[in-house]
Amino acid sequence: MIIRTVIAVLLSAYALFLTYRHNMHMFQLNGYKNDEHLHWIKKNIRQQWLLVFGFILGGVRAFFPLLPLDILIYLTLLLDILVYRALRRINNKKPLKFTARVKRMTVTILVLTAAAFICCAVFAGIRPLTGVALMLVSAQMILNIAANIINHPIEKAISDYYINDAKRILKRDDNLTIIGVTGSYGKTSMKFFLKELLQTKYNVLVTPGNFNTPLGVTITVRNHLKPTHEIFICEMGARRVGEIKELCDLVHPKYGIITSVGPQHLETFFSIDNIKKTKFELADAIPAEGMVFLNGDNEYIREQAGNYPKKTFYFTESRETVRTGSLGEGYRAKDISVSQFGTGFTIVTPEGETETFQMKLIGAHNVINIAGAIAAAHTLGVALKDMKIPVRRLQPVEHRMQLREHGVVTVIDDAYNSNPVGSKAAVETLALFDGIRILITPGMVELGKKEEEYNYKFGTYAAENCDYILLVGRKHTEPIRKGALSKGFPEEKLGVFERLEDAMGYAYKIKGQGHKYILLENDLPDNY
Repeated sequence: MIIRTVIAVLLSAYALFLTYRHNMHMFQLNGYKNDEHLHWIKKNIRQQWLLVFGFILGGVRAFFPLLPLDILIYLTLLLDILVYRALRRINNKKPLKFTARVKRMTVTILVLTAAAFICCAVFAGIRPLTGVALMLVSAQMILNIAANIINHPIEKAISDYYINDAKRILKRDDNLTIIGVTGSYGKTSMKFFLKELLQTKYNVLVTPGNFNTPLGVTITVRNHLKPTHEIFICEMGARRVGEIKELCDLVHPKYGIITSVGPQHLETFFSIDNIKKTKFELADAIPAEGMVFLNGDNEYIREQAGNYPKKTFYFTESRETVRTGSLGEGYRAKDISVSQFGTGFTIVTPEGETETFQMKLIGAHNVINIAGAIAAAHTLGVALKDMKIPVRRLQPVEHRMQLREHGVVTVIDDAYNSNPVGSKAAVETLALFDGIRILITPGMVELGKKEEEYNYKFGTYAAENCDYILLVGRKHTEPIRKGALSKGFPEEKLGVFERLEDAMGYAYKIKGQGHKYILLENDLPDNY
C-alpha cells in the first residue's frame, strides 16, 4: 500500500504542476475574472475532460483502495502529464507571466492543496491518499478561482494603493492635458496616430501597447509620466459596463475620442446597448470646458450623440453618412483615393479650411481614424499644414493591416483582435491588390450568441473579395465556410487547416500568375 501510494504521489506532483500551470495561464488570459473563467471552463470542458474523469476516479478510489483502481490512476496521471505538456507547447502565443499577483495566488493554491492532503492523511490515514492525490490534480481546474476569492481583500488593498498613488501624481500636475480614447475597435491605432500628430508641438505620453486597464494606466502614470509631459493620451478598454467610468475616475480626461461602437466582447457585455452605454461613459466624464470627438461614420455613435452638446464629429463623406443627413460642423474627409501603395484624402475643418494628405496606410477604413486624430490635434492647436509630413510618415500599428514583403509574397498582417466591421474592411482592402488574394483566418470570437451569424457574414464578404480562403481550425470557422459557399465560392479554393503554419505553407505553394497577397485576419488567443 505504501509503495503504491508513493508512486501515485510522485506522479501527482508533476501532473499537478502541469495542470496548475495551464489553468493559471488561462485564468490570466481571462483577466483574473472568476465569472469569465467559469464561462471559459464551461465552453472548453471537453479540452479538460481528463480532469473531470480524474476527479470522479479519485473519489471512487478514496473509498475503494483496490489495485486495479491504482493502476488506472497511474495511467490517468501519465495521460495528464502527456496532455498538459502538449498544451504547454501549443499555448505559447502569450505565455503565462509570473506577476506578483500570480505568485500570491500560487502560494494560496499550494497551501490549499497541501492542507487538503495533510488533513486527509491525518484523519483518514494512508489508504485514500492515492485517490485524493488524483482529485487534487483535477481540482487545479477551479482552485485558481478559490485562491482568487481568498486573496481578494489583499489584491484590492494593493490595487487601491497603487491607483491612489497614480491619482496623486496626476493631481499634482495642473498643466497636463489628458485625452481619453475608447471604442470597440480602432482605439489603439487612434492613440498612436494622435501621438504622432501632437508631438510636432507637444511633449506627449501615451499608454503603451494594450495598457488600457486601470492597472495598465496606473503603471504608465507611476513609471513613465514626467513633469515635462504636456499631454497624456490614455487608451481605455472595457469588457463590462462601468469599466470606462472607472478609468475616467482615475485620470479625469478633458478631451475624449470614441472611435467606434460595435459587436465586440458580447460575451461579457451581452448587448450592443450595453456596449454603447459603456463607451459613452467617456463622453459623460468630459467637463464643460472639454470636447468629445465622435466617429460620425458609426451608426451607434450617431444614435447616441444627440445627448452630448459639447461634441464634434469626424467623418468621411461616405454613402452611409450622406444618406443619414448632415452631421453638422464637424471634420470631414473627402476625395478619398485608395491603392495598394497608400491612401490620399482631403480634410475639411468646421471653419471650411482644407488640406490634402497622403499616407502609406492602405484602406479607406484607416482614413476615419486619421480624420479623428487630425480633428483632435487641430483643436489642440496643431495647424493642418504641420500635420502633412507626420501623416505621410505614419506606420501601421503592429498586427493591424501591417504589410510585410517576402519576395513574391506580401503578407498583410491584420491578426490583432478582429471584429465584424474591421474584418469586412480588411477583405475589401485585399480586393484592391492586383494579384492572387489569399485570406487566412481562424474566425472571430467573443461575439456571444451572434458569433455564428457574424462569422457567416464574414464568409460572404470573403467570397466576394478573395481568390482563396484558408480557414484555421474547424471549431470557429464552419460558419465562415458556409457563408462563402452560399455565395458560390469554389470549394476547391476553400481549405480548412488545424494550424496556422499549415495554412501558410499551403498558401505559399498556390500556383498562378501574379504576386501573392496573404491577409492574416485575426489570431485567436491561447484560451481559444
